[in-house]
Amino acid sequence: MDLFKIIGLGILISIVVVITKQIKPELGVAVMLAGSTLMLIYILNSFTGVISSFNQIVNQTGINQELFSIIIKIIGVGYLIEFAADICRDSGNSAIAEKVILGGKVIIFMLAMPIITSLFNIILELLN
Repeated sequence: MDLFKIIGLGILISIVVVITKQIKPELGVAVMLAGSTLMLIYILNSFTGVISSFNQIVNQTGINQELFSIIIKIIGVGYLIEFAADICRDSGNSAIAEKVILGGKVIIFMLAMPIITSLFNIILELLN
């Protein structure tokens, strides 16, 4: 099961980071970043099945493909921003992590503008 692989990989990376920090503290952040990137790639490979399922739902229901694409992008940005902020926090840069999160929120808002515009257009059509 993917869950146990992710847990095992996370524990293994954590152990390697702790050992590396004890031997060469300056390499700890680099090892953590490399291990985190490895985990992210593994998790994203698992995510492709979910996206194909959503595509099938969109095709069956006739939902606008562009809006669906925007929603997937927003979800992806949210996960990536959280991932980057956690790396910043783990390396002792919580102030930078907060700026990364703020930047992510701005990007998500910009990505959501077509959805918000579409929603307002539907409301206006219903009112007229």
